[in-house]
Amino acid sequence: MADEDLSKLKIDKSATVTRPFKRKRRFYLIAVLLIIGVVVILYAQGILTPAVQVEVTSVTQVYPSQAFTLLNASGYVVAQRKAAVASKLTGRLVSLAVEEGSRVKEGQIIARLESDDAVAAKDQASANLNVARFNLDQARAELYDATLTRNRNKDLLSKGYIAQSEYDASDARYKKAAAAVAAAEAAIKASAAALQAADVSLEYALIRAPFDAVVLTKNADIGDIVTPIGAAANAKAAVVTVADMNSLQVEVDVSESNLQRVKIDQPCEIQLDAIPDTRFRGLIHMIVPTADRTKATVLVKVRFIDKDNRILPEMSAKVAFLSRPVKSDEQKPLTAVHKIAVLARNGKNVVFLVKENRAFETPITTGSQLNEMIEVLSGVKAGDRVVMKPLDKIRNGSRIKTAEK
Repeated sequence: MADEDLSKLKIDKSATVTRPFKRKRRFYLIAVLLIIGVVVILYAQGILTPAVQVEVTSVTQVYPSQAFTLLNASGYVVAQRKAAVASKLTGRLVSLAVEEGSRVKEGQIIARLESDDAVAAKDQASANLNVARFNLDQARAELYDATLTRNRNKDLLSKGYIAQSEYDASDARYKKAAAAVAAAEAAIKASAAALQAADVSLEYALIRAPFDAVVLTKNADIGDIVTPIGAAANAKAAVVTVADMNSLQVEVDVSESNLQRVKIDQPCEIQLDAIPDTRFRGLIHMIVPTADRTKATVLVKVRFIDKDNRILPEMSAKVAFLSRPVKSDEQKPLTAVHKIAVLARNGKNVVFLVKENRAFETPITTGSQLNEMIEVLSGVKAGDRVVMKPLDKIRNGSRIKTAEK
């Protein structure tokens, strides 16, 4: 019985081989399906797709005035009243009361030259005037005495008490005294004129502001020799340069072919490179009646309507010549994007926002159209980069290679 039982014990080799094989095949099948699924997901997400070459633009701040701008030109801020302040005298600078940026009033003393010789000349002229006055007093006293003597001798001559020659002598003395008085009076006028000239020369040593202005540059320091000619070595022709800030205007060159688009008092909008966030209102002040033959342009001067202490001479500026004045509600910038970058999809306006070499579909709310730009009310902000084209090859999350536009 025991042997029969042992003989019935057998190992089914086919079962032991078939089951592991089926398990492995099932495992491989699941793995392949997972890999295919991952590949499909990655492909759908654009990870395995090649990057699309696109042009990118930025969301920017634009002004409504761009919609009614006729012409743009560039130039510089120029002070129409500007002076290099110097003296008619040649002398050493002994005092300087201002520096760059100082505001001065008309007639204010800016600097002073050495004036010892001018002071001495004034003192001498004053003394000469006093001498002339004393001489006049003496001549008048002599004339008074000569007048009494002549009148007395005239009376005596009529009565026959003196000879004619004695009367003639007193008459000659009278005329001489009268001439001496006239000469003394003339000498006083000459001395007074000399004193006035000395005062003027002394005043030349005081360098004053010619008008209300701001000091732009300081050209000399204390100890320098200042001369109106300025040809001598190490000599300065001007002490300071000043400008009237109320006379600042923008000077731009307008092409002759575009000259018919501008006219006197035409509204303008001025943008300064140094103050990019502010637009200044302006009007055409003058169209200079001559052309530059080398550039085929005409100089146009635009004055500021609104004054600002940040505006300085020689700043670079851009001027937009407008078809109408800017309204009060059009003075603030708007967020806008190029209209080509906006795509209508599923009843909504969208853009493809660029983030780390990928484009993400972003809904936006649009407003008015400004020439080639469309106002963006929400969805993106100024400075964001969006795909400009080609939009038909882009999906949400697509990999992109950017070419800035």
